[in-house]
Amino acid sequence: METLSENACFGGVQGVYSHASTACACDMTFGLFLPAEAQDGPVPVLWYLSGLTCTHENAMVKAGAQCWAAEHGIALVFPDTSPRGDAVADDEAFDLGQGAGFYVNATQAPWAPHFQMYDYITRELSTVIFNNFAIDETRESITGHSMGGHGALTIAMTHPGRFASVSAFSPICHPTKSDWGRKQLSAYLGTDESKWAEYDATLLMQDKGFDGPVLIDMGTTDQFLDLLMPEALAKAMATRRQQAIFRMQPGYDHSYFFVSTFMEDHIAFHAEALYGLNT
Repeated sequence: METLSENACFGGVQGVYSHASTACACDMTFGLFLPAEAQDGPVPVLWYLSGLTCTHENAMVKAGAQCWAAEHGIALVFPDTSPRGDAVADDEAFDLGQGAGFYVNATQAPWAPHFQMYDYITRELSTVIFNNFAIDETRESITGHSMGGHGALTIAMTHPGRFASVSAFSPICHPTKSDWGRKQLSAYLGTDESKWAEYDATLLMQDKGFDGPVLIDMGTTDQFLDLLMPEALAKAMATRRQQAIFRMQPGYDHSYFFVSTFMEDHIAFHAEALYGLNT
């Protein structure tokens, strides 16, 4: 693992690191914020998965998350959204290929050799983080934005007992029925739609649910609402009687102005679950 940068940040350290990934067969970069409490021992961690076209850097510099994480003594992980490099398959469209990994394990050419983002996040990067930093691997929560909200929800529901809580900003809620999903799932996984279900938050909510609290925020003026399909996930949560808060925020769109506005709420929500009390 190579240290690319480390900067003092709200009493802690915001670092950027690179490592050779076995899962993605290329070098991967991630950001990690460690609060001051990490100097004294392992701290709980919140994973933040970013959306289409993003790298590890977008949320790290735009979301304003470090301030609130420092207040609660929580580490933040900012993974990249896909494998990268000259040898990695790509597409001219912004919503497929590099920057658009969709947090799945691809099975189809030309994507399969590198696009194993589900395993990268849930197994490999987790191991790197836990082995090299003062992180308490028994206290994890996960969140994300847009494509990353889709990733956070699907990863949380397919790992029962691992995450204390899950939240999402403007998640892609029902990708098997949306143009933001069908294109990518067919490219990465093939045309057998039965193999797509494990990557659809609405279908997973109907089938499994989540064994903890859920928080979803959407903007009422989000320019991508028809692609995100929030009503499908809201209906699935209501039908399942899932422990959840689902908020439509008036006047907000899909941008990081929206994310940063409600980041304090989300980190406080996760802090309560990670510590088992209001902090």
